[in-house]
Amino acid sequence: MPGLSTVTNGRILFGGDYNPEQWPEETWHEDVRLMKDAGVNSVTVGVFSWAKLEPRPGAREFRWLDRVMDLMHEHGIGVVLATPTSSPPPWMGHLHPDTLPVDQDGRTEWWGGRQHFSHSSATYRRYAAAITEDLAARYGGHPALTMWHINNEYCTYDWSDRAAARFRDWLRARYGTLDALNEAWGTTFWSQGYGDWAEIHTPRHAHYMKNPGQVLDFKRFTSDMLLECCAAERDIVRRATPHLPVTSNFMPLWAGQDAWRWAAEEDVVSVDLYPDPRDPAGAQHGALVQDMTRSQARGPWMLMEQAAGPVNWRGVNHPKPRGLNRLWSLQAVARGADAVCYFQWRQSRQGAEKFHSGMVSHAGEEGRTHQEVRQLGADLARISPRVTGRHSVNDIAILHDWNAWWASSQEGRPSAHVDHPAVLHAWHRALWEAHLTTDFAHPEHDLGGYRLVVVPQLYLLTDAAVDNLLAYVRGGGTLVSGFLTGVADEDDRVRPGGMDARLRDLFGIRTLHEWWPLDPGERAECDGFRGTLWSEEIEKTEDAVAEASYRGGELDGLPAVLRRDRAWYVSTLPEPEALRELLAGVAAGAGAVPVLDGLPGQVEAVRRGDLLFLLNHGRESVTVEVPGSHRDLLTDAEVSDAITLGRYGVAVLAS
Repeated sequence: MPGLSTVTNGRILFGGDYNPEQWPEETWHEDVRLMKDAGVNSVTVGVFSWAKLEPRPGAREFRWLDRVMDLMHEHGIGVVLATPTSSPPPWMGHLHPDTLPVDQDGRTEWWGGRQHFSHSSATYRRYAAAITEDLAARYGGHPALTMWHINNEYCTYDWSDRAAARFRDWLRARYGTLDALNEAWGTTFWSQGYGDWAEIHTPRHAHYMKNPGQVLDFKRFTSDMLLECCAAERDIVRRATPHLPVTSNFMPLWAGQDAWRWAAEEDVVSVDLYPDPRDPAGAQHGALVQDMTRSQARGPWMLMEQAAGPVNWRGVNHPKPRGLNRLWSLQAVARGADAVCYFQWRQSRQGAEKFHSGMVSHAGEEGRTHQEVRQLGADLARISPRVTGRHSVNDIAILHDWNAWWASSQEGRPSAHVDHPAVLHAWHRALWEAHLTTDFAHPEHDLGGYRLVVVPQLYLLTDAAVDNLLAYVRGGGTLVSGFLTGVADEDDRVRPGGMDARLRDLFGIRTLHEWWPLDPGERAECDGFRGTLWSEEIEKTEDAVAEASYRGGELDGLPAVLRRDRAWYVSTLPEPEALRELLAGVAAGAGAVPVLDGLPGQVEAVRRGDLLFLLNHGRESVTVEVPGSHRDLLTDAEVSDAITLGRYGVAVLAS
């Protein structure tokens, strides 16, 4: 299959969503002038244009898009052409109410926003296929076309009767019989046994807590139904243009898609990334999303959307200070991006996102935002020949699985304050602040190439995943696991002993007597640190070592951090500095070390291929020791043994 390299051809793609239908045609010519001056070489067109392309059922208005495609080709700008199916025209919902999604309280979600489609509606799918077929037929041979973009940010849930019918079909395929479904869902509890498939519906509003097995399967089903919609459109454009890659943009760490499964179905993995410029952990959040996306892509990936300035959907929407847009864009390149794009090219004057920034803001071409965009375009052009297609090699893998996340977020759990993404961020941040670069992996992936595997939390683990972890440690790898891991099997059935027996043996846990969740603000005193969020009453085996124990309270003297050979178990969430020191120490023992020694705290060092990226996330200048002779590709300056990075400064060093 074609991939991102089919499009890049030695260039980093630079551009963003372009919505010319919002502007008079004379503005289009101004746009291409500014695009050329800024180094833009790729635009995404058509994402929200369905009503413009099909103003009435079956009608086609392609002439405006013809002119846009021709204009882009004339100026050497490639087009990522989107199917417009994320936002159906008003006539569709008006004429076909069956295309509208329904929430869990039975309320219809109407047009007037976006993503107002039922993934289970045969009518919606028919119209989506028809417009996709016609776009592929008309533009498949157009010389401006470089890639297809399916839909946009798939994120629609649907609890309607149509979805319930498809849910029953999905369940039949998964379980085969009602007896197997009843066993998987544990329906003997609360008299929930099903005797007819027709009795099963989507998990709608209930008087009290819902069946967690049903909710888990509904989340799996939703991800699969959205993937069916995406794959149907993907297959249409592939038939027309088998030589061109296809993508659909993920939202970062979003609960509604099993992104491991989705990534396997994409030619190019792309993501939208919007860290808060006021968030002290914004750079680390960006690094986490970039690491995860690169790992899903198993190589270079596409930053489909970011903001050049403020967004419009936070309570307070702060602009990016001078230099931050460049810094975070180059951070993405350092961590594997071969495309740096934005939503959107020109800031809208009307509509719901008119206060969301663009590459050309309301201030116009003289505004700071656009001037910084131009600088970034020049930077990317300088480094592109040495960057594109290069891979990163890391010694550490962090394990993440959507099924474990879905199951751990159920009602009625030991602590509502244990949030899977927050725990994941805490562990990634500890490694990031220790200057240790990481990949992400699914718990059933081949882990043999890593010196250290880290499991922040995987409440649900399949037997295959457990066996994989055991094989990894037997093969000489070092494993560190956080609490609430291996508690349940794939049906969310709690394993005997409260943790898989094989994992208890691996970590040296004789008995896990009780979970002791902590209240917000409560701390568990441990040897040399304090734990947060969680603690556990553990009895260890004789051959296990308590690397740290609880001090005081009900758990006094019991192990907080346990090790048996190369397998570590952390039964609390240490405060950030302590978690960083713990993981850095284990990593060093496993032979996983930072890219550079002695880095200042605010400086990130990442290797991509044979290049060393240095990124200063601080507002003050800092000097970084870089032994040897190098050339900074951004400035063409020679660097010997040390380099000074200004506020939000970046260097890309070639030896």
